[in-house]
Order: sequence, then structure tokens, then C-alpha cells
Amino acid sequence: MPALLPVDLYAILERSVAGSRPLLEILDGIIAGGGRLVQLREKEWPVRQWLPLASELRRRAKESGVTFIVNDRLDLALAVEADGLHVGQDDLPAPVARRLLGPGKILGVSTHSVEQAVQAQADGADYVAIGAIYQTFTKTNFELVGLEMLRAVRPLIRTPLVAIGGITSENVEEVIRAGADGVAVISGISGAPDPAAETRRFLDRIRAARAR
Repeated sequence: MPALLPVDLYAILERSVAGSRPLLEILDGIIAGGGRLVQLREKEWPVRQWLPLASELRRRAKESGVTFIVNDRLDLALAVEADGLHVGQDDLPAPVARRLLGPGKILGVSTHSVEQAVQAQADGADYVAIGAIYQTFTKTNFELVGLEMLRAVRPLIRTPLVAIGGITSENVEEVIRAGADGVAVISGISGAPDPAAETRRFLDRIRAARAR
């Protein structure tokens, strides 16, 4: 497994939920709040349009010791020398992504069932994401799997298990207690009025859940 995989809070930067605030400002808030793992998610802009901002986000993350993952876009991940790539079930197959990423890079895979989670691990995923745990408004075509799926997957997965989908600072403790190593959060941080404060709140509650 790559060395820099601080799975606890996995903050996802997404333009569609950021409102008028620049993603660089949100990233700075995450860093100030103690976040150490971020993903850049952009489904609409072409790479040429997205590249300058992605490069700056990557630079800022690297300077701060933050692990930087790109969602879906292998070309963009390679262009900005990201720490890794995250793929879904309809994206580039995980074994192909694993080969093209090269050594020392992180590969994450989204899953929605026990079978998919086990397969993702077999395909070389460095972490497995499972969701949606709760109802989410960030994705239009999401599969609601709930905490029961998380509990079913947990004993079968040796790699870090990341829960995603509708997770807030109010429900994060029950997600950790159900077996998640960490949580991926989109609107809960990128859409928060104060990303730094919300990052700290998430981390405090994750640690509290682990302590119990």
C-alpha cells in the first residue's frame, strides 16, 4: 500500500456544491482544520479547462503534506502528478487503472455491494469505498446501501474501508462504529459555511467514535 493514505476524513472537492467559493479556499480550510486526504471530483469540465486549477490544487496540497486524489480522470491525475485515482463501477476498470497509474500511486474504488467490494480488493484497490450509506443529494443516481451493507462488508475487507453518501458530522460516529475506517464527505465540507471548523468537527467525532 502507498505510504500516504491517511484514511479518517476524506474530503471531496466538488465545484457543484461549493457555490461561489473557490475550491482553493475550501482546500485551505480543510488543511487548516487538520484534513490530510482530499479528492478532486469534476464530471463536467473538459481536462483542458480543468487543468490549471487542478495543478494549483495539487501544488497547494503537496506543500501542506495532504494526499491528493483525482476522481475518474486518469489523464488529469497523471498530468498533475496526483497521489492517486478514484474510479467507480462505470469508470476505467480497476485492474487497468492499477497498471496505468504505475507504482506507488493510490487506487480507490467505489462499490455498492459485498461482491463489488471483494472484487475491488482483489483488483488491487488501496482502499474500498462503500455507499451510499445515507440519502445523498450530491449524486442523482445513487444506490442506497445503508449501515447494514457496511457491517456485512467489514469482515471481508483488509484494505481501508471508506463509507460515503450523506455522511455528516451528526451521523459520522455511528458510521465509524459500524466498521468504517474513514468517511468520504462532499457537501458536508465543500458546502459547509466554514470548511475548517467542519473539518475539525468531523475529525473530533471520528476520534471520539474510535475511542469508544
